[in-house]
Amino acid sequence: MHRLICIVTPQKNAYSESFIRAHIELLPGQVKVLYGWLNAHAEDGRALLTVPWRLLCRATRDMRSILGEKRSEDILRSINITALARFFKKKWVEVVLAEYGPTGVAVLPACRLADIPLVVHFHGCDASDKPVLQKYAAAYRSMFPEAGAIIAVSQDMQEQLLALGAPPEKLYLNPCGVNCSIFSQTDPGANPPRFLAVGRFVDKKAPHISILAFQKVAEAYPDARMTMAGDGPLWEACKQLVKALKIDDKVKFTGVLSYSEVQAEMNQARSFIQHSFTPDSGDSEGTPVAILEAGASGLPVVSTRHGGIKESVIHGETGFLVDEGDIDAMAQYMLTLAKDPTLARTMGQRARQHICANYSMEKSIAGLWNIIQSVIAQQ
Repeated sequence: MHRLICIVTPQKNAYSESFIRAHIELLPGQVKVLYGWLNAHAEDGRALLTVPWRLLCRATRDMRSILGEKRSEDILRSINITALARFFKKKWVEVVLAEYGPTGVAVLPACRLADIPLVVHFHGCDASDKPVLQKYAAAYRSMFPEAGAIIAVSQDMQEQLLALGAPPEKLYLNPCGVNCSIFSQTDPGANPPRFLAVGRFVDKKAPHISILAFQKVAEAYPDARMTMAGDGPLWEACKQLVKALKIDDKVKFTGVLSYSEVQAEMNQARSFIQHSFTPDSGDSEGTPVAILEAGASGLPVVSTRHGGIKESVIHGETGFLVDEGDIDAMAQYMLTLAKDPTLARTMGQRARQHICANYSMEKSIAGLWNIIQSVIAQQ
């Protein structure tokens, strides 16, 4: 029997996030997709609000000075909740999967109105970032008892959500997955001593710390090279840092790469690196998909004891883990892999075995599907 699931994402560009795209494309039920919730739009771009409702919204905004800000917002919110609930009923939706905690908070009233169960999938910053928690912690505590299930992608996140008030009986651990058939095993021992980093240039991925570690590697092992793929607010600062350290001839910035280009880069690397770091905001990783992809590719990973990385990388077996901010230790492990291709090969083989056994896309989607089915069965 094909269950009808409605996946709600915070915005359309969230589709580009590989874990959300996998949910949309691979869940075995029939999937409807909505992005946003105020003035929500379907996957084909059509707005949920019909013309009369849109005119009412416009009139409410025009009368904001008369109604007052709070009253206007309450009316607009009520209109959108009603439209969302009607959509759920009209499409015979059986369960709603909200991507990210704040999305769950937003759609809960519509689920309540339509009498449809809600599954809330947390991913990272929504369970750890201090500004987000300051805004939503109270709403989370109200949402948790009504949600059919709450999903965490790492043990750290599971503990964070418990601390926020999630009922243990509704809290599930289901890590993200990677397609192990797409990321085929490379031989890092046969590749040159080149280190690869893939991800957004943001505080919690701390690309600047990876650069500082690589500088030490380059000083001790001049043949070493590093490729950094991605973009973000720290991209220009990192380029400046590389020039200031006089290693710009050894570090390549590629910008954002396509899926196939990332695969090609991994097939030419000795090791994958990522110095995930918890900034003052508290924003932390869930289980970084790039690290899973690197392991599936047969690359040893050098990273930090941070979030779900502690589970996806087995220290001393599939890679190396250091404490956040420990530049010297990271550099030493990178240097070890640069000098010892046999070790890199052995670790890479173990990494692929570990990822394919525990973090395959099939395992992740099956776990999510089982959670969704159990929630529907409880109705």
